[in-house]
Amino acid sequence: MKVLILGAGVSGHTAALILRKKLPREHEVIVVTPNRKWNWIPSNIWVGVGDMRPEQVTFDLPPIYKKTGITFHQAKATEIYPEGTVDSRSPYVVVESTDEVLFGQKTNIEYDYLINATGPRLNFNATPGLGPDGYSHSVCTSDHAFQTAQELSKLIHEMKSGQKKTFVVGTGHGLCTCEGAAFEYTFNLEFELNQKGVRDQAKIIYLTNEAELGDFGVGGLHFETGGFVTPSKVFAESLFVERGVDWIVGAHVHRVNEKSIEYETLDGEISTIDFDFAMLLPPFTGVPLKAFNKNKEDITAQLFNVGGFMKVDADYNPKTFDQWLASDWPKTYQTIYKNIFAIGIAFAPPHQISKPRKSKNGTMIAPAPPRTGMPSAIMGRIVAQSITDMIMGVSSSPTQAASMSELGAACVASAGANAFLGGAVSMTMYPIVPDYVKYPKYGRSLNYTTGEIGTAGHWIKKLLHYAFIYKAKALPFW
Repeated sequence: MKVLILGAGVSGHTAALILRKKLPREHEVIVVTPNRKWNWIPSNIWVGVGDMRPEQVTFDLPPIYKKTGITFHQAKATEIYPEGTVDSRSPYVVVESTDEVLFGQKTNIEYDYLINATGPRLNFNATPGLGPDGYSHSVCTSDHAFQTAQELSKLIHEMKSGQKKTFVVGTGHGLCTCEGAAFEYTFNLEFELNQKGVRDQAKIIYLTNEAELGDFGVGGLHFETGGFVTPSKVFAESLFVERGVDWIVGAHVHRVNEKSIEYETLDGEISTIDFDFAMLLPPFTGVPLKAFNKNKEDITAQLFNVGGFMKVDADYNPKTFDQWLASDWPKTYQTIYKNIFAIGIAFAPPHQISKPRKSKNGTMIAPAPPRTGMPSAIMGRIVAQSITDMIMGVSSSPTQAASMSELGAACVASAGANAFLGGAVSMTMYPIVPDYVKYPKYGRSLNYTTGEIGTAGHWIKKLLHYAFIYKAKALPFW
């Protein structure tokens, strides 16, 4: 049997290592990914302020896969033939090499089971002027983050001579996800400027598509402390006020110019911010993949939604936001083809978690559901186990389930990288997708949804950085 995995991010790499560990060697595990390097993305935040270098958050994949017995192809998938064709009875994927020597060369890779873990396409083109090729910066990749840190260092040097600067951090489009990364970068930036002695020369503005602070694309949280229930809105606002950071919520960026940002808010107002430095996250789409049946007829719309994300065992029937249920969310991540699964950002969510809103001008401003980090790793693990059981004859259907409406998650958001003066916001939530049937008032358990800030959080995040990279390298006892 051949198990083919498209993508080697958190979910794909996790699935590959577990499959190789559990399956007998006569079964082949194959990974196709455009990049030779694995990136621990949560620590790109520290690269983006100059606290780490790219080589501290990345490592080469080929030696790891050679050591563990995984077949590696540096390539991008372009077409899926889940039924095979008249020329090839086995299903296969067309891949295009991204290796320097074989660049552009196309190959067909057959499979018995396929895992789509391609992750997101960073859609900087959704907003004119957005991104490293435009006028803003990013921390989405280690290279982007390093470029961001270099520009920040240059501005700090200028500020030390007395120049004042305006920094804008946030989301570069009304449909962005990963607001947590923008939140995290904001406070690492604020901390770094303090450490360099130039904080009083800086104005920091947080610009986000969230309808209110603390939404994070999950509809906000509620924390119970001392018998009182506090919404994450209050928790977040207090942190912004304490650190002297201004904020603009419910914003859709129309254009990023060389020194200004044009944006619209939910009240329909069109405004402009002048800036010296902008770190704005892009919206995500699925990677460009086409699907064809055995007659080579296009069936892409059957497997993918309009955003390029793969449809799985979720309820995609049209509903209003008020009608959706936690049970709409997928459990096994199996598609209409029983040997194809999609995990991490690659799978299509059935609906928003945060309430979608339109501005008075009709512009959609709605944070997309986050599907990264801890949930992605869990999806990789359970799908790998299900495929193992299916190959080994334990079951003819998936044996494992992990719906985001039944999963909890922990997030440690750095607020300053320093062993003694730094800190982090440590949050847990259960479940990730609110279940208003089980938890009618808040949608989540108050016992398992928590939030606090402190130096201990920084130590936990630093420990997780080294622990996850150690595990991802498949070192002893991983």
